[in-house]
Amino acid sequence: MPKRVIKEVNSWFQRESIVNNLERFQDFIIISLCVGLFCVMLIRLGDMFFSFLHPLDVREITSDILFILILVELFRLLIDYLETQQISVGAAVEITIVSALREVILRGVLEIQQNQLFGISTFLLVLAVIFIALPLVSTFFGHANSHNHETLPEATEILSDKTLTAD
Repeated sequence: MPKRVIKEVNSWFQRESIVNNLERFQDFIIISLCVGLFCVMLIRLGDMFFSFLHPLDVREITSDILFILILVELFRLLIDYLETQQISVGAAVEITIVSALREVILRGVLEIQQNQLFGISTFLLVLAVIFIALPLVSTFFGHANSHNHETLPEATEILSDKTLTAD
């Protein structure tokens, strides 16, 4: 009995077991976030439809629509993460751009101080550069990786030919 217990405890501390358990826990957290985001989206959508019963405030409705779109994009980002176990930087940049523009729309361009407007503009410019440069960087590294993979079969063929002639 004690040997079986010790063996079971040792299996808990194996690297693969720890990694698998942490990945399951991480997936549970992501799924919980997805459920929470979905509930918040439904609540905000209901609030938006109930606001149609009152006199229309265009700024509030626009804010609600943009907020729901941000939540939808965050939901999509989390779903993509669950499928690929990688964060889509392009989607994260898109969400950030829409969030920054939502804040500008909420306050109104004329009500924002000049320093804040300059900071937001710089921030959006940097995000735009990242968004434009991202495909270029990924194709560059994609070609570098595919080039290395293409040379591997050739190298193994050469090595196998040399080992055959050496035999």
